[in-house]
Amino acid sequence: MSTIASPAAIRERAPSDAEQRAWRMSAISLMSVRVIQGFIYWGGGSRRFIYAPGKLDPHAAHWMANKFQTAIPGALFGMGHVISFMLHHFYLLYAGVILFSAAELIVGLMLMLGLFTRAAALTSMGFSVVLMLMFGWQGATCIDEWTMAACNLAMGATLMLGGSGAWSIDNVLLKNKPQRARSGWFRWAAGSRALPVSDIGFRNLALAVLAFVVVFNVGTYSYYRGSVVTPFHGGPISPTAHHLTLAAATVLPDGSVRFHVTLDAGTPEAPVHVVEAALLDASGAPVAHWDTETLSKMSKTAFANDYAYNKFGPGPFGLRAAMGAAATITLPASAAHARPIADASTLQLTDVDGRIFRTSLQH
Repeated sequence: MSTIASPAAIRERAPSDAEQRAWRMSAISLMSVRVIQGFIYWGGGSRRFIYAPGKLDPHAAHWMANKFQTAIPGALFGMGHVISFMLHHFYLLYAGVILFSAAELIVGLMLMLGLFTRAAALTSMGFSVVLMLMFGWQGATCIDEWTMAACNLAMGATLMLGGSGAWSIDNVLLKNKPQRARSGWFRWAAGSRALPVSDIGFRNLALAVLAFVVVFNVGTYSYYRGSVVTPFHGGPISPTAHHLTLAAATVLPDGSVRFHVTLDAGTPEAPVHVVEAALLDASGAPVAHWDTETLSKMSKTAFANDYAYNKFGPGPFGLRAAMGAAATITLPASAAHARPIADASTLQLTDVDGRIFRTSLQH
């Protein structure tokens, strides 16, 4: 009479030589994936701690806060608010940058060495998700940040399931204490043995991981660019064309004009240049005008920036700002008015590419 082994019995059954060899070869075949996945994250951390320490220096031009600020316009699921909060709280921001960089360095090294491989791979998946939510919308020529995060998420998922095989520190730890092979936590965290689940359990876990990776990657791709069930589109937040959002524009008693402006779309690789500002009446005719030279000579005191990192300010071609910058700006009183200022109803800014941005004046 035949019997069906229980899942618990299957977990306790020692794998046959053929099964162990098949799993060993599969894990070894992932060596290039594990090493490069580790190098990617180790490289990110080592650049900041060793090769480009200016990224961790709040006084340097390449301080990481500037990079984080560029993510605000297109960050998903409220991540933009989290970044904004951190940018306004320096000690929290600095601790976050150091801890994240250290975690990248450690996890990358663990993957390359094969030390607690599955735990490191799972952590790398978390990195990929966070980076996707923050920077996935960026990429001037293609979805650069999305592509890297999507690939790293799939690589991390594969390593979490497959482990590290024989060529790893996990295997050295197992050889030193063979009884670790019976430790559930060791087999889940390390990678020198197959996961302690039945074939059916492993299949279900693998399918669940696949579903998460596919839904997350394809879903974000569809959101950012379409081309899945909808036509290709430039994304809710354009990674190529700069966009300025104007608000709270008002004419002050002395004739100066105060307004709030946010650079909330475009490539982080190049700043926006506002070359002209004007007040228009209800018919669209100009009432007052500020040309490139006037904007370039504005005092820095005319700019009250929301953040201490990427800022609006005077530049060689008018007003200049890096991605994510936001500020309250006061234009000086215009020396000559084509019409009385009271006739003005709209503030208009024009960038170097001829794009026009408008908002109504508050009276």
